[in-house]
Amino acid sequence: MTLSKWINQKLFLYSSAYSEDKTEDLIKTEKKFKLSVVTQFFPPDYAATGQLLEELTRELGNLGVDIEVFTSQPGYAFRSSHAPSVENLGKVQVQRSRTAQLWPGRIRGKAVNGVLFTLRAVLHLLRNGSRFNLLLLTTAPPFLPIIGYLAHRWFRIPYVCILYDLYPDIAIALNVISKDHWLAKLWQKLNKLVWQKSKAIIVLSPAMKMRVTAICPQVADKVFVIHSWGDPDLIIPIAKKENWFAWKYNLVNKFTVLYSGNMGRCHDMDTILEAAKLLQDEPIQFVFIGSGAKQEELIKDVNRLRLKNFVFLPYQDKEVLPYSLTAGDLSLVSVDAGMESLVAPSKLYPALASGRPIAVICSQYSYLRQMITEANCGDTFENGDSHGLAEFIRLLSQNQELAKRMGRAGRQYMRSHFTPQIISRQYLQVLQQSIVFDK
Repeated sequence: MTLSKWINQKLFLYSSAYSEDKTEDLIKTEKKFKLSVVTQFFPPDYAATGQLLEELTRELGNLGVDIEVFTSQPGYAFRSSHAPSVENLGKVQVQRSRTAQLWPGRIRGKAVNGVLFTLRAVLHLLRNGSRFNLLLLTTAPPFLPIIGYLAHRWFRIPYVCILYDLYPDIAIALNVISKDHWLAKLWQKLNKLVWQKSKAIIVLSPAMKMRVTAICPQVADKVFVIHSWGDPDLIIPIAKKENWFAWKYNLVNKFTVLYSGNMGRCHDMDTILEAAKLLQDEPIQFVFIGSGAKQEELIKDVNRLRLKNFVFLPYQDKEVLPYSLTAGDLSLVSVDAGMESLVAPSKLYPALASGRPIAVICSQYSYLRQMITEANCGDTFENGDSHGLAEFIRLLSQNQELAKRMGRAGRQYMRSHFTPQIISRQYLQVLQQSIVFDK
């Protein structure tokens, strides 16, 4: 049996109707390993990739995995730009490098900081490669997986890649570089080299898997779709009248449309803005929590149009998320046209946990449409369909019972498919069998 077939059998068990007792028995029979996770972002950074990895490593630690995380000093923290250089979190040991944070928030700054972190990660690998027998690499920064290839060549260490975003494809789609640019061609060649030598490639959506296998058909059997997740024990539905966050920002008596997370170059803000213009004379409030490349432009447009139905707030501490995510009546998720196979919005899953209906703006080809339909938790709208989005917002603002039913359905769907416990077991199977099938 191939690695792909074996793991897919296990993933089906865990994602559909897994029995905790059965999975624990299976886990105990598998080969133990020492896992090294390399990622630029990790708490106290509030970057979504780091937050997800902290939860994933904690769950894997609970399942008996010894884990070392090599990461950077925080660049997007709330209170401090410094964290302990070595920190023990249960079975997870975190080691932070001294990577500088130059020009934060700017493209060239992110690129330089990513290169500096990658160089330090290489040095870390040279000094400590013998301490672990499996490497897990993220695309934060995007070119970080090359370290896996080096580990394989130098120490014969097997490695697994998590592709949060697909580069250089995103840069090409955003017209940052052309597909014929030497850098894009070199990057694609390096990607293929890294992917072919990896033991497994984890992507966040079926569309991303199709994209990867189209670029490099040789890796089709070792690309696995494992979604992001939400924590239903952390994010619990709270009535707005009992929510201090909603009272603090005067959201209790208005129907509140909430966008929480990154407002980046791959997200559609224009459709939301046009819908808000159509609803500006109604008791409906749009609340944007977070930041990103498109935030400044959106704020300028709101001020230029003199819209009074917008509130902008910064990223919130993790302790505040149970209140901020439930301060809305409807959650928004958006992906720009042409980006459906390049990114997967992690904000969807905690939004589902909040027990609020979801409105997703995406292309007609997006996997998100099938998810929302299966969950029966909201509706989807093509990019540019601001009238459809506005009508859906009006409908829910006038039919609170429908909104509650959708919200309950979405939370139940998330609890059945996308909890940290379910997803961590899917990761565990891929990681364990990456060692079992290593030659």
